[in-house]
Amino acid sequence: MSLARTRPDYRGRPLLESRAPADPLVLFRRWLALALERGGPEPTATTLATVDARGRPRARMVLLREANARGFTFYTNHLSAKGRELAARPDAALVIWWPDLHRQVRIEGRVRTVSDRAADQYFASRPRGAQIGAWASPQSEVLRSRAVLDARRARFAARFAGRPVPRPPHWGGYEIRPRVIEFWQGRPDRLHDRLRYSRTSGGWRRERLAP
Repeated sequence: MSLARTRPDYRGRPLLESRAPADPLVLFRRWLALALERGGPEPTATTLATVDARGRPRARMVLLREANARGFTFYTNHLSAKGRELAARPDAALVIWWPDLHRQVRIEGRVRTVSDRAADQYFASRPRGAQIGAWASPQSEVLRSRAVLDARRARFAARFAGRPVPRPPHWGGYEIRPRVIEFWQGRPDRLHDRLRYSRTSGGWRRERLAP
């Protein structure tokens, strides 16, 4: 099946240095706020890229749950494939795509686990079904059938019936401290705007990249 004619044009507003703040987090928050306001599907959905033990790239979607001066945070099972890969090689990249705004943000940096306190606070805010699911799913392991997963869910639902669900010891958060953040704004004729911020000892260096 040829997809050569699947070629939308982009008509986003210019991304100019004169309008871009010196701090990339300020710009990220502006873009995220607009994406949330527009109500597009999963505006916090983020592609997380890691590498496995053989150096092969792997990517999957996660949900961004914090963005502040320290970094960008998501939560997952530490024993999952991505958790094991980050334990062995704590570097990662994120890609966020907002199609209705014709915007993309790329983030690369070093990864650290968040504190138990922060993980507990976020876990307590999750829906109860998702809390039980964190206990029930041996994430990334092979299952014989869906029935196995459903049985595990029922077992943990019964175990925590009538009381709060605690955070599993194998579940927590990761914070990516960015060394590079790139903002991409789609423009006509594939002449897109790209501004890259690179962390330096004195702050951030901003550069324009060719599309």
